[in-house]
This record gives sequence, C-alpha cells and structure tokens, in this order.
Amino acid sequence: MDLKEQIKATLVKELDLIDINPAEIDDEAPLFGDEGLGLDSLDAVEIVVLIHKFFKAEIQDMEQGQKALQSINSLTAFIQENQ
Repeated sequence: MDLKEQIKATLVKELDLIDINPAEIDDEAPLFGDEGLGLDSLDAVEIVVLIHKFFKAEIQDMEQGQKALQSINSLTAFIQENQ
C-alpha cells in the first residue's frame, strides 16, 4: 500500500467516514468544505493528531496546517517532507 492509500484508509477509519470508500477519494479534491470530503475544523484537529500518531510528521502551526490539509496530494507531500 502506498502512502496516499495509507493516508486515505487512515482518514476513513479514524474519522469514521463510513459512507466513503478510500479508493474513491480524489487526490486533488479539497478535504474541507462542501466539495471533496466535506470535513470541518474539528476534523482538522483530529487529522493533525493522526498525522503525528501514524506518520510521525508534526504540523507546527496554522499556516503549515492550512497548506498541508488542502488535499490528499498536499498531505502526502507534507508527510514525505517531514517524516
């Protein structure tokens, strides 16, 4: 399983996204808002914790988080750069 697949599977499982199949998540789709996964600010906090726990990468501040949490692609790039 590659890193993007691991991230998708982790998000679906840990955020209880029961109606979403990890394989169907578009790598470029926004994680937040009405498009894409439709996550909210509470999910963002949880994702920061999950990234640290499962991928050993730490989001240091809001600016870094906003950049990293845009899509699966941006999250993957962040993890690869910060592991």
